[in-house]
Amino acid sequence: MGLKQTEIPAKRKSQTWRAVVLGLWLVAGLGAAEPKTLIFFGDSLTAGLGVDPDEAFPALIQQKLDARGRAWRVVNAGLSGETTAGGLRRLDWILRQRVDILVLALGGNDGLRGIDPASSRSNLDAMIKRVRARYPAAKVVLAGMQMPANLGADYTRQFAAMYPDLARENQTALIPFLLEGVGGVPGLNQADGIHPTAAGHKIVAETVWRVLEPLL
Repeated sequence: MGLKQTEIPAKRKSQTWRAVVLGLWLVAGLGAAEPKTLIFFGDSLTAGLGVDPDEAFPALIQQKLDARGRAWRVVNAGLSGETTAGGLRRLDWILRQRVDILVLALGGNDGLRGIDPASSRSNLDAMIKRVRARYPAAKVVLAGMQMPANLGADYTRQFAAMYPDLARENQTALIPFLLEGVGGVPGLNQADGIHPTAAGHKIVAETVWRVLEPLL
């Protein structure tokens, strides 16, 4: 009896210690888990030219994620003046960090410069394929753009059509028109008539969120 009375507490002590160590290990593992990464890869519209960085739509998406307790880190990789050719050259640098979702929002500057849509399309296609080659599990969202009618009916039609065509061919999610409800609305754009105001960015964020949320 005396031997058993000394062994049972020792056994329970060992079990308790193992449980404490396991619990600490689980807590440490959860604390060390890195958030997933959402990259917005675009031009001045993405960068938030003319508004406070916290008012640009990528920052508003981060706020939505935080409010819902989603462990995601938003990276605003917008660069003013960026074309699809420039984006293709810059992409490898962006892909040095892990990518879980990349929103590709380029092409607007191509259109305003009258670049052949076939060239823009080729660059966008190459970027989609490069992201997937580097991160096979990553999801790509293509953000469509439209050009003003003064560039000619044929050009604007070809330009607008390349986004849904690319999305279908590459099986990516598509935001049909990034500036839906904002483009061409004076009260929602700055004096240049191109870049959204803070109020405009709120609408853009809602447009993006509708497509993005199911992918999270």
